[in-house]
Amino acid sequence: MIPFSVLDLSPICAGGTAADAFHNSADLARHAERWGYKRYWLAEHHNMPGIASAATAIVIAHVAAATKTIRVGSGGIMLPNHAPLVIAEQFGTLESLFPGRIDLGLGRAPGTDQRTAWALRRNLQASDDQFPRDVVELQKLLAPEEPGQTVRAVPGVGLNVPIWLLGSSLFSAQLAAILGLPFAFASHFAPDLMMEALDIYRRQFQPSDVLEKPYAMLGLNVFAAESDAEARRLFTSLEQQFVNLRRGHPTPLQPPLDSSEGHWTPMEQAGIDRALAEAVVGSRETVRSGLEAFIDRTKAEELMITAQIYDHQARLRSFEIVAEIRDQMAAPAKNAARSARS
Repeated sequence: MIPFSVLDLSPICAGGTAADAFHNSADLARHAERWGYKRYWLAEHHNMPGIASAATAIVIAHVAAATKTIRVGSGGIMLPNHAPLVIAEQFGTLESLFPGRIDLGLGRAPGTDQRTAWALRRNLQASDDQFPRDVVELQKLLAPEEPGQTVRAVPGVGLNVPIWLLGSSLFSAQLAAILGLPFAFASHFAPDLMMEALDIYRRQFQPSDVLEKPYAMLGLNVFAAESDAEARRLFTSLEQQFVNLRRGHPTPLQPPLDSSEGHWTPMEQAGIDRALAEAVVGSRETVRSGLEAFIDRTKAEELMITAQIYDHQARLRSFEIVAEIRDQMAAPAKNAARSARS
């Protein structure tokens, strides 16, 4: 069975605070570690009232300090917002504090709107080839020191923090293939190009010092509950977040709705259906069927599960159900392997 991991946007819920969000993230990470999830990633977003992980490296440190074995990282750091040296130093620090547990996922979007991007001092006129140059520069800063090297990340140099490329289009799929890096696709909010991106990444992949063959991880919204109806109700919090963002008025994560009728237009519903087309929402049986179908269709090497659920206990229960389903799906293969050895 392929590994399952967690993508956490550290949601700030209506009526709550960023401090509450950080507390909940650490709590979910401790549970995820116990339930056998492989890694726990946090994402860089700015000027979002419902997302607390803007200072992503700091939140990674908070989560890593609250856990013992699970890998913790970024899904992702928006590299155009930062100098590669700064990121190398930040993640070199994290790797030094939590050796062998840190991942560095990189994206090339700003993680915000254009006005906020300017406030971040981001060059919106940068060419498409700046991101590949920055990725290569970051790789060199985290690699062993070369003779005559005058600029070093301290800490960072020689630590070889694993780098992933993230994407919601074809650009990063191609770049990850060329550089021989693992690739994570944002199918949890931009599924249209998922299959084409996977095909490009796998066909064009060039082995590297860090990876011999393609390794693709796919983001997936999974909302699991005791019934299809309850899972569908929980899912309305994410739908509200999506609609409010598209309207240009992002809000804290809202409580679920008993009915979404009248809360958004048919055109907005069509946008929800398209952006969240791959979401798996339902009872244990429904979720298992959806996960099996998704894995069979995509041949993903790993899934990164995300769930913007308003109630923290319901969120914990959703991830627990998914972990139980993963173990049930793995059981036949384990039994077959035992039989073959006997």
